[in-house]
Amino acid sequence: MRIARSIGHLRSRPLSVSSTKLPIGRISSLNLNSSITKVNSLLTISTPFVATRNLSSSSRLLQPSKMSDVEMGEASKAKIIDGNAIAKQLRQSISEDISKLQSTNPTFHAPHLVIFQLGSSAASSTYIRMKLKAAEESGMTVEHIQIPSDSESGATAGTGVKKVLEAVGKANSDEKVSGILVQLPLEGAGKTEEKAVVDSVAVNKDVDGFHPENIGLLSSRIGNPHFVPCTPAGTIKLIESTGFDLKGSNVVVLGRSDIVGTPVCALLRKKDATVTQCHSRTKNLQQIVSTADVVVAAIGQAEFVKGDWLKPGAIVIDVGTNYIPDSTKKSGQRLVGDVHFESASKVASFITPVPGGVGPMTVAMLMSNTFQAAKKAWESRRAKKLVPLPLELLEKVPSDIEIAVAQTPKPVATIAEEIGVHPDEVESYGRYKAKIELSVLDRLKDRLDGKYIVVAGITPTPLGEGKSTTTIGLAQALGAHLEKTAIACVRQPSQGPTFGVKGGAAGGGYSQVIPMTEFNLHLTGDIHAVTAANNLLAAAIDARMFHEATQTDKGLFNRLCPAKKGVRTFSKPMLARLHKQGVNKTDPNELTEEEAAKFARLDIDPATLTWNRVLDTNDRYLRQITVGQAPTEKGHERKTAFDIAVASECMAVLALAKDLADMRARLGRMVVASSKAGEPITAEDIGCAGAMAVLMKDAIKPTIMQTLEGTPVFVHAGPFANIAHGNSSIIADRIALKLAGIEKGDDESRNGYVITEAGFGADIGMEKFCNIKTRVSGLKPNAVVLVATIRALKMHGGGPAVTPGKPLDAVYTQENLELLEKGCANLGKHIENAKKFGLKVVVAINQFTNDTAAEMELVQKYSLNAGADYAVPSNHWAKGGEGALELAKAVIDACTEPSKFQFLYDLNQPLKNKIEIIAKEMYGADGIQLSSEAEEEIQRYERQGYGGLPICMAKTALSLSDDPSKKGVPTGFTLPIRNVRLSAGASFVYPLVGDMSTMPGLTTRPGFYDIDLNPDTGDIEGLF
Repeated sequence: MRIARSIGHLRSRPLSVSSTKLPIGRISSLNLNSSITKVNSLLTISTPFVATRNLSSSSRLLQPSKMSDVEMGEASKAKIIDGNAIAKQLRQSISEDISKLQSTNPTFHAPHLVIFQLGSSAASSTYIRMKLKAAEESGMTVEHIQIPSDSESGATAGTGVKKVLEAVGKANSDEKVSGILVQLPLEGAGKTEEKAVVDSVAVNKDVDGFHPENIGLLSSRIGNPHFVPCTPAGTIKLIESTGFDLKGSNVVVLGRSDIVGTPVCALLRKKDATVTQCHSRTKNLQQIVSTADVVVAAIGQAEFVKGDWLKPGAIVIDVGTNYIPDSTKKSGQRLVGDVHFESASKVASFITPVPGGVGPMTVAMLMSNTFQAAKKAWESRRAKKLVPLPLELLEKVPSDIEIAVAQTPKPVATIAEEIGVHPDEVESYGRYKAKIELSVLDRLKDRLDGKYIVVAGITPTPLGEGKSTTTIGLAQALGAHLEKTAIACVRQPSQGPTFGVKGGAAGGGYSQVIPMTEFNLHLTGDIHAVTAANNLLAAAIDARMFHEATQTDKGLFNRLCPAKKGVRTFSKPMLARLHKQGVNKTDPNELTEEEAAKFARLDIDPATLTWNRVLDTNDRYLRQITVGQAPTEKGHERKTAFDIAVASECMAVLALAKDLADMRARLGRMVVASSKAGEPITAEDIGCAGAMAVLMKDAIKPTIMQTLEGTPVFVHAGPFANIAHGNSSIIADRIALKLAGIEKGDDESRNGYVITEAGFGADIGMEKFCNIKTRVSGLKPNAVVLVATIRALKMHGGGPAVTPGKPLDAVYTQENLELLEKGCANLGKHIENAKKFGLKVVVAINQFTNDTAAEMELVQKYSLNAGADYAVPSNHWAKGGEGALELAKAVIDACTEPSKFQFLYDLNQPLKNKIEIIAKEMYGADGIQLSSEAEEEIQRYERQGYGGLPICMAKTALSLSDDPSKKGVPTGFTLPIRNVRLSAGASFVYPLVGDMSTMPGLTTRPGFYDIDLNPDTGDIEGLF
């Protein structure tokens, strides 16, 4: 494919320079009205005029004309309708309109036309040059894309057409392209192939007006086409320029082509003319023509219509282009129309010349259509498209699943379209959930990000305090009620809690993600993909250790690099390992015996092995296991464990990867152990990082769902916050921020909001969001929403323990201001923590049915006195988005100022110092106490070059300290660090605080007791 620079509508031979968008051309304009109007007015200028040329003079002038039939009949010679002059005025007017629109709307860019040509026809080149010049004068940019015909390239038949179709498809989805023109004829293509190409142009970019939908609407009495074909539109424009009123007039059209004759008839009928359509085989043709007030000749025969055919004073529009022999011309021929000009001009009142009549107007109308297309696309992109789903609120709030199944979601394709995702960027997984392609980031790379809000909370009870519910309720308030673009970004829930105690994570009450059953279970299989990738690596590690223990160096090398048909080769990960060892050889036969042995033997130290298998189920009996007990493993047993799947480093990599390449690189960097020489052993060394990436290639795409009120939700990744970094993915946030954002120069009031949730209390989830996630993403949050409940604050004030499955103590259902005020100290500490990151703090008091007005007021006053910028009650659980309106308005106000976000610590400090800063600043500890193992691990990681990584604390979420029984704001404690592990792929080091387990267990009475399938309906029951 060759791309040549041009500035107009396409029909040209290839140019030698590369594709360029040319700048807007400013040309002085005549004082005409706006160039663009609705189709049925066809660019009518308010004061009729005609550009004429008297046959006895070569001068041109603009002459107002409102002539009666009698006056026109009395004219001795026809006035020439100068298409060149009218087209020039139109181009100038378009250029001025573009400049005027850009001056008041900086986000409107110059219309961009793409012209496709198959082959290099000389005739097409003539047309293209006209269109290039016209586009320049109209202030537009153009790409002329020429594809060699099959005869030129020597390719098999149909190859060129296929390439044109592919190129048209790309232009259809490119928002920078305003209009598309396919130059006909397509060299070497048949009529069927030409039709397929023309039909493939998106109807909203079909500036030639040839799409079947446009042609169909043109003939309809109840609708108008997106674009009128250019030559017919130019024809009507030329007739109207004379001042002649078409209503009730008799018009004869000679020609029945789909390009000119038939669409001209349709346009004339819309003008209330009486139309007779004829062709070369029409009987009594001369007699029919003689009755016409207007004759449009598009029959394709040179000088077919003679002057004595015409009614005196008729208007003649000659669309024909024919070459006849002429010895006086250098070329031996001259261009004439379908009308015998000399004789017709003596009878007609107005006549178009050939050339210089319809031809220039065709090109001008193409420019007009392209400008229309650009305006429509710009207005469409800026239009607020979200259609909320109405909620039927009941005073007695039903169960979560009853509310969820009662609402009918919008098709996922609809919600994706509403927020500006293109159809080819949506990969549907059923009717109500879909993956979003990462290509959307490239398409929107120049758009500014929307506002970025993180939702965190106070130290929770084991029941949770409603961060997910608040996230969804806030998104519903912003999107469905305040008409802002608002996208919630949440984690995919693990099946551990879903079938354990806590239940799902879809929110609750009238603020949920739906369908909640799909959300809380398998969703799109991302956690299964993470599990498969993690366990493939675990299996590969044990297999490698076994084979190294049972084979010689030479035997191991020969099996790793077997000869296939006598040829040995290295795989990609093998070459990476050799490069890591400083060996640049690519032929296995060239390695020395020492190099081969060092390459083949990883020599893993089992005592340093940190990679566990994972399962997405709470299973306490997998916290420590023995593997290798079968006789086939020859006594090579070892103790290991299972982690919950969402604690896998693969999940952290998924959540922190910026794109597919970054995920692949991070998977390869994951350190699973150290060699006996103290060198880090990575997944790349093991050789399966590429295969792991293959297993996770679809998991990297965020899933789009919706709230109960039909606002968008991105669900992606699911790392726990107490044993991982506890945030949804960077990719989901980045895509959401672009979709919610605005163009440069746009009004700030149009900006949208992305609400992302951080797990557990702000000391854990928010701290990791700020110190880990934002370091990797480079994104800066504008505000934090701190979720608090009266119930949790009373517990922190000294209330009885809150235990899942047991009824709440009466103190939590009755007003107790004294207990509540004591507990507010925990909220105050989290406000203080958030302020250390330079964030605006909005306290959301998640209202429960038993909370009193006095209690709500107490928490509001305390929050503001403690440094919060806003403190508002929110009743989104019972009222959906309506109940979170005050919260939403506070968030909007908090985001008006530029972000002053800052990190808590400098990465260049030693690991121990960074751990201590978090312990003291976030938890209020006096210091930290490292076990001997933790000390050794820190030294090893720093020696291996990982000392500059951030810290991801694995700590209980139920207390600011390491002891879950210590509520409020514990003081006088030292934080014990039992072990320190490395997540080199995720790029953080995570200390394990106290007895923190990475595999939860099931309680005596797990949630799965209540979950069942209705065999009659197939519906899921009991999920919450």
